[in-house]
Parts: sequence; C-alpha cells; structure tokens
Amino acid sequence: MSDIPTKEIAELLDEVSTKLPKLINGLVGSLYSADAGKNIGQAVGALYKELVEQGIPKEDALAMAKDYMISLKDVTSNFRK
Repeated sequence: MSDIPTKEIAELLDEVSTKLPKLINGLVGSLYSADAGKNIGQAVGALYKELVEQGIPKEDALAMAKDYMISLKDVTSNFRK
C-alpha cells in the first residue's frame, strides 16, 4: 500500500481550487480599481513634488517619477501572470 495520502491531497486541491480564483480576483480588483489608480497617481505626484523640493531639476524629477511609475506597472503586471 502507498504512503501517499491521496485522499487528503485530493481534498486539499479541491479546497484550493475553490478559494484560489477568489483570491486572485480580489488581488487583481484591488490593483486595478479606481482607488488604486488614484493612490498610484498620488504616490507618483508626491514623489515628483518631493524630488523638486529637494533641489532635483524638474526634468530629472520627471524622469525619476516616470521610472517609478514603470516600476509600479511592472510589479502589478507580474500579479496578472
């Protein structure tokens, strides 16, 4: 007889298959909601403003804010994969 707990594994997989789609949908929804967009916009704007206030030239601050936005986009796109 096999020592592999096939019944328990099957039950675990059944449980995961019902909960995982809800979890993924919740994560995607929170990343792509209107509130998430507003928060990202505020974060990028605050970064740009802070850089300029600290003496970074506007052109450089804009490039840095764009890079930050791209980084956020890359992180969120990894959640979709």
